[in-house]
Amino acid sequence: MSEEPVEERTVTALVADATTAPSLHNAQPWRFRHLRGPGVLRLYADPERVLPHADPQNRGLHLGCGAALFNLRVSAAAAGLDPDVRLLPDPADADLLAEVRLRGTGPPDPALAALHPEIRRRHSSRLPYRDQEIPAAVRERLYTAARAEGAQLLFPGTWHVRSVLDLVRDAEERELMDTGAREEMARWAHTDPGDAPDGIPAEAFGPRSRHGTSSVRDFAVGRPMPDRPWASFEERPNIALLGTPHDDPADWLRAGQALERVLLRATADGLVASVTSQPLEWPELRWATRDPLSAMSQVQMVLRIGYGPEGPPSPRRPVGDVLDVE
Repeated sequence: MSEEPVEERTVTALVADATTAPSLHNAQPWRFRHLRGPGVLRLYADPERVLPHADPQNRGLHLGCGAALFNLRVSAAAAGLDPDVRLLPDPADADLLAEVRLRGTGPPDPALAALHPEIRRRHSSRLPYRDQEIPAAVRERLYTAARAEGAQLLFPGTWHVRSVLDLVRDAEERELMDTGAREEMARWAHTDPGDAPDGIPAEAFGPRSRHGTSSVRDFAVGRPMPDRPWASFEERPNIALLGTPHDDPADWLRAGQALERVLLRATADGLVASVTSQPLEWPELRWATRDPLSAMSQVQMVLRIGYGPEGPPSPRRPVGDVLDVE
């Protein structure tokens, strides 16, 4: 394989794909730095985009950055590169989350490259889905996607799904009572039209549920939206839990990569998805999301997956705002 430096336009394209990743409240908490000499691309957490109420430990920040890192790997494979990734390479710099040597020593990963078309197709869908089971073969591909990144995915039974939905309702009630949480949500979830390059736009909120508890987050959090429609959501949502054996920053980064691999695999199989993270944002509720009948140790994300309409895209910051070149 050639050791010539990766062209700057290729690096820009890789970062543009990376930044399509999902993140908590679409805060896009990442920065990239390209070191042209050694051909290294570094991924940093952006401390100005932390969410102290929803994400006090920065666990969600790491998941979002891990998802961006996975997109970067997919984009690199599609560009004929075999990136070599190191997580948390410098214990003295907590903001440096990963270092990617763009030219590895092997051939590109065809399984990653095959997911590249889904990067731009994947959008969170907070619209009603059909009450339709996901076939076993499709579920198995989702399980395999999570395992490939060192994580576990499972679809809990009906009784535990109801328990998770109860936890969602509990978390939303807590959020309504917490002034700081409401103010933080108002900063990132925009009820008024605008051209903000981040956060959740009003058109991506989805409709309000006619029947109380929903598996979709209500980003309005009690704020009036007179033109927002009502709708009936699926009675038996396909809820999945994504988890890891341990619960440290490296596990969060792995979980973020697994999350995005699962989401891209789901997109390729004609599924849509949204994340349901509300219970995970309250430490006293997070433990209860774990399915006691499973061996999953740490739940990192709750997903709603199914068949339904694609959601609208959320905005992204320009690459020039997140990429530095040295």
